[in-house]
Amino acid sequence: MVNTQQISNEHIVSQGEGNIVSDMDGEKVMLSIENGKYYNLGEMGGVIWDLIQSPISINQLVNKLLDQYEVEKSKCEEEVITFLKTLHKEGLIKVEEA
Repeated sequence: MVNTQQISNEHIVSQGEGNIVSDMDGEKVMLSIENGKYYNLGEMGGVIWDLIQSPISINQLVNKLLDQYEVEKSKCEEEVITFLKTLHKEGLIKVEEA
């Protein structure tokens, strides 16, 4: 199992199971069946959530976002990894070695 602090561009991420996700006014909200908590993923978090529906490397995920949005690669990588670490800590995603 990958430690949250070790998450890097080389890891493969995918959605965890047992979450109910819905769109509300352009933002994704989620209920974790496992822990009973609600999460607001926001607009960009919702885009990331959709992109990790199937297993994808963080590097590929960042490149897809760079194709869609004007943002510096280093800034995108930093924010995506921070977001994914939060989701991983809450048990909402799977992170695997490449």
